[in-house]
Amino acid sequence: MAEQDWKTSKRTFAAVSLPTLFWLIAFFLIPMFIVWQYSLGEKVGETGFDFSGTLDNYKRATEWLYLTIFGKSFAVAALVTLICLIVGFPVAMAITFASEKWRPWLLLGIMLPFWTNLLIRTYALMMLLGTQGFANKGLGALWEGTSWLKTLVGLQPLPTWEPVQLLFNNFAVVFGLVYVHLPFMVLPLYAALDRLDRSLIEASLDLGAGHFRTIMRIVVPLAAPGIIAGVMITLIPALGAYLTPDLMGGTDSQMIANVIERQFKKANDWPFGAALSFLLIYAMFILIAIQSMRKKVPEVR
Repeated sequence: MAEQDWKTSKRTFAAVSLPTLFWLIAFFLIPMFIVWQYSLGEKVGETGFDFSGTLDNYKRATEWLYLTIFGKSFAVAALVTLICLIVGFPVAMAITFASEKWRPWLLLGIMLPFWTNLLIRTYALMMLLGTQGFANKGLGALWEGTSWLKTLVGLQPLPTWEPVQLLFNNFAVVFGLVYVHLPFMVLPLYAALDRLDRSLIEASLDLGAGHFRTIMRIVVPLAAPGIIAGVMITLIPALGAYLTPDLMGGTDSQMIANVIERQFKKANDWPFGAALSFLLIYAMFILIAIQSMRKKVPEVR
């Protein structure tokens, strides 16, 4: 019925779709086509460019150094996604089963970070994890308290506390990316869990299944679409993350987006940077294609 209505209202459909289509073509497809042309060209001098249709930039991108960086970026993004899933699933369940009074406030707490610029949040996290930040001060106070307790009971006290380097390493990059992308995992999970038929959970518990078995055999299969959506929404942005590794990572913590940025700015090698960018885009398209071709999850009856 709805399809017939659209066929008989072509002017309305055009009026709604043409501005969006124009925006998509002018500000997405055309710039992407220009970058794609750069990836098939050659650098001439310091600022020149010659479109020659060569694949040398892609061949260079397959060198071991860049493949290693690609692999590390995938590994970091996968680890971040896994941590977000492990942390986000209980959070989404807690919001789902919260009372009607508290549920909007819990959702607000999840979405509240989006109200602040990512750069400001990253700098705030750096202040938290710095050698003089609250994390080190809290660990130092715990260390000193343990040393005082050992002295009280007659044991040898602990040595003087030395601040832990929590920034400019791989730990800081993973921690920062989890902090940034956790809401992207929680919200799809909550949307999937909120549609669950709770009578199935009650029936599972009444039939003798424990809470853990009920979650693994009933809740997880029913929430699989939300899990897959959350994984994709988290994995793809984490794979192309630039700001967090740039500010919080060290020299050995850079990801592929940081290498692309250096090619466009410092090295001034736009063709090679464009080739790296499109390899990353191709990888993301493959992930989306795999997700779209997945088999439909059977319903639990």
